[in-house]
Amino acid sequence: MKRAYRYRFYPNPEQVENLARALAERHRAWVEEQRRFGHAETDRILTGWKRGPDTRWLAEPSKGPLQATLRYLQAAYVNFWAKRAGYPTFKRKGKTTDSAT
Repeated sequence: MKRAYRYRFYPNPEQVENLARALAERHRAWVEEQRRFGHAETDRILTGWKRGPDTRWLAEPSKGPLQATLRYLQAAYVNFWAKRAGYPTFKRKGKTTDSAT
């Protein structure tokens, strides 16, 4: 029997700021330097944040949803670089289903 669980994540303002910082770093690298971040480089940044004293809360949940989110972000950038899609953006609240894989 397979089961699925759905959890809702309500980050506090500090966590929202830290999560936005991840996308902001990739955005800055592309806009200012036209430099492409790979999945491995983004994963190293995330691992460093997990070990940091201010962002230790990232190590509390399972690593699966974080890794899945990095894969989705990388796929969005790959599609953008291949000109199959527009530049990745945050989805508006209410327009998408908030979920974790």
